[in-house]
Amino acid sequence: MSEGLPNKVESPVTEREQRINSVIALIREIAESHESLPFPGIAPEAYAKIKTTEQEFPGYGTSIDDLIKRFETEGMKIVTGKNPRSGNVYVLPAQSNNIETDSISPRQLKIDEATNEKLRELILRII
Repeated sequence: MSEGLPNKVESPVTEREQRINSVIALIREIAESHESLPFPGIAPEAYAKIKTTEQEFPGYGTSIDDLIKRFETEGMKIVTGKNPRSGNVYVLPAQSNNIETDSISPRQLKIDEATNEKLRELILRII
């Protein structure tokens, strides 16, 4: 019969691809609510690193203190880069679309019991 024909083998989905798929699905779920998320704050160690970088490269982007004020006023949203499959995820003030100057990483957010459940899940998947 078909003994001479090779079996069609589907390539397995890698662990990284599975993680990216789950992160993208979670981001879509968060985005579909069309609500800005409450800002949980920035982890102290992340804040210190950002401040050090700002001192080394002044004027490179929006200052972290200005971003924090915007996050507290506007709330925040989670977005992917131009290519969601890249796995790049950004946190922006709710009224911004400027990934270049207004973004921080979800890894930099503080996680506590008051953190939105979906956001906490996303942060933990990314870490």
